Amino acid sequence: MSNDTTFKALVVEETSDGEFKKSIQERKVSDLPENDLLIEVHYSSLNFKDAMSATGNKRITKQYPHTPGIDAAGVVVSDKSGTFSAGQEVLVFGYDLGMDTDGGLGQMISIPADWALPCPETLTLKEAMTYGTGGLTAALSVQKLEKMGAKPSDGPVAVTGATGGVGTISIAILKQLGYDVIAFSGKPEQSEHLKELGASEVRHRDTINEIGNKPVGRELWANAIDTIGGDYLSNLLKQTKAGGAVTSCGLAGGAEFSMTVMPFITRAVSLLGIDSVYIPLADKEAIWKRVATDMKLPNLESYGEEITLEQTPEYLDRFMSSKVVGRYVVNVKG
Repeated sequence: MSNDTTFKALVVEETSDGEFKKSIQERKVSDLPENDLLIEVHYSSLNFKDAMSATGNKRITKQYPHTPGIDAAGVVVSDKSGTFSAGQEVLVFGYDLGMDTDGGLGQMISIPADWALPCPETLTLKEAMTYGTGGLTAALSVQKLEKMGAKPSDGPVAVTGATGGVGTISIAILKQLGYDVIAFSGKPEQSEHLKELGASEVRHRDTINEIGNKPVGRELWANAIDTIGGDYLSNLLKQTKAGGAVTSCGLAGGAEFSMTVMPFITRAVSLLGIDSVYIPLADKEAIWKRVATDMKLPNLESYGEEITLEQTPEYLDRFMSSKVVGRYVVNVKG
């Protein structure tokens, strides 16, 4: 492929007055960074981190103009490292993709070969992006609870941010594995949808915080998956059953939380961090094997809304106004 070959990409630019604008532009392969692996992107997906990058959050992306997209699924064009063959289907999640390395919301990406992994044979590229980083994070969260000894007979699992990408996939995976799920959401109009996904019960997210400043409360759930952070995380921990665990993977509700040590020292509750970005590639491959087998969801297409590359500016704005429901899969190739 020639360096003069052109492709379409979402480009975020910083204006002279400090504003950030998003547009679909034509770029050349020569505009991409020099790396071993060149991939033609067929599908990507939208995540909260992409929205932050697209609005100029310098904690996510330091240099502009830039193409967001922390997820990519596509076909190898060339690989100087010899790890992959031309035409092989591969997946890319995390590392620096879509942060300061041009990401999956462009039809071509150039990355180090050790950022990619083969797409499991039982998943299509579109299915892989229906999961995306959100689904990967959900699967890692469920697996971490399992490693702490969680089992369906312990009692229900609470899931916050239930209508978001991580939340919806978490609910569905937990249901498939036999767990009862209490879904917490700020969108009561989505209650029936959450029950269709597998939630046994749907509650308003603010009921978590009714405990106030008490150091511990009634033991209401055996384990929990928190995607919000802030006070919601604190108060989930306070109301988790003895010996239970709470995973943490998000900060939409705040990066800081305040509480006493009482749930930890009187109930042996565990707080478990989830990182889907920099985990070793071997661990990513292992969890993707589960996603493609015992965690694979029936009717997977129903969990993601397919959109075009041209629609991404509008849909990224939804993340910043809490209007996200489920997963958004981007047909990048068109």
